[in-house]
Amino acid sequence: MRWKTLDDMDLDGKTVLTRVDINVPVEGGRVTDATRIERIKPTVDDILAKGGKPVLMAHFGRPKGQPDPEMSLRHVQPALQDVLGRDVTFIERADRGTIDATAGVILLENTRFSPQETDNDPEMAQFLAGLGDVYCNDAFSAAHRAHASTEGVAHLLPNCAGRLMAQELGALEKALGHPDRPVVAVVGGAKVSTKLDLLGNLIGRVDTLVIGGGMANTFLAARGIDVGKSLCEHDLAETAREIMTRAEAGGCTILLPSDVVVAREFKAGAAHEVVAAEACPADAMILDAGPEAVRAVIAALEQAKTLVWNGPLGAFEISPFDTATNAAAARAAELSRAGKLVSVAGGGDTVAALNKAGAAGDFSYISTAGGAFLEWMEGKTLPGVAALEGD
Repeated sequence: MRWKTLDDMDLDGKTVLTRVDINVPVEGGRVTDATRIERIKPTVDDILAKGGKPVLMAHFGRPKGQPDPEMSLRHVQPALQDVLGRDVTFIERADRGTIDATAGVILLENTRFSPQETDNDPEMAQFLAGLGDVYCNDAFSAAHRAHASTEGVAHLLPNCAGRLMAQELGALEKALGHPDRPVVAVVGGAKVSTKLDLLGNLIGRVDTLVIGGGMANTFLAARGIDVGKSLCEHDLAETAREIMTRAEAGGCTILLPSDVVVAREFKAGAAHEVVAAEACPADAMILDAGPEAVRAVIAALEQAKTLVWNGPLGAFEISPFDTATNAAAARAAELSRAGKLVSVAGGGDTVAALNKAGAAGDFSYISTAGGAFLEWMEGKTLPGVAALEGD
């Protein structure tokens, strides 16, 4: 690792400016899912144990650079206290004096209440740096943003990664940086157009690329297969062919479904049938990979040492079109549990699909970072990570 962690820092008597992601769902003034808060607890606990004072910075919603009472982090304070098991002081307008005079854990107001945050304004970065002695970034999910609280301030103070950030970076490095081979990537979802950078990066890094969901239809069509009324980006056929050509030249096997599940309507329990991929009826839609295709995916998983997963294999939201995703996820979970596979997954639909399949708990690592996870998989530099590596 090229970044420091809390273990490398002397925090005794220091104020530790700590960027976290506690952008949690709130309804009626109450937090309805505290998962993100729970994931920062090890960092806060360790800072306190090392004699430091955690000053938490975070964004909440999209206030567009203006104070908005609905998006105040004051709403999150009670849940934060419950999870941490200690008092948390909320400070609406901070200065070094008020922070020095306050004991325990401090929560600052929403960083995005100022347009200087998203502009990565040097003046705001300097202001934030003046509030602390050490900077700790524990918000990988915001690391793809070059903001004052994620990138600017990191250059102005001794810095390190928090426990969650270090865990996430370690898992991703193990999956794509220096993985045990063979490496399999499962990439699904509705549209190829949203994942062109991802596919372009993966074909140079993995041994087998499984393409599922609506994306697979575009690749099947690019091979001259009639996909009927299926979701398909026909205008990207040439792009899909280029990706397949590059993959073949680089020794990456692309796995497309050999058989598919088709239906005439998209609803739970709709009448459906399994047909060969090239035999989709003109009036039907491909909504899932078939059993033969699932067996091929599972065979690839059983030969693999590392798995990276982003996106479902079919229309997982409704039965029976969740069958392929559930079956492949279950086998990946079994192999991970047995210590035969390092499995890293991320992305909104991915987490939902793996939770629905009951498989998420056995994956080696599930990222909740969304955009940052996807950009890492695309091979892009994340400003918040680069800032930690540079100092």
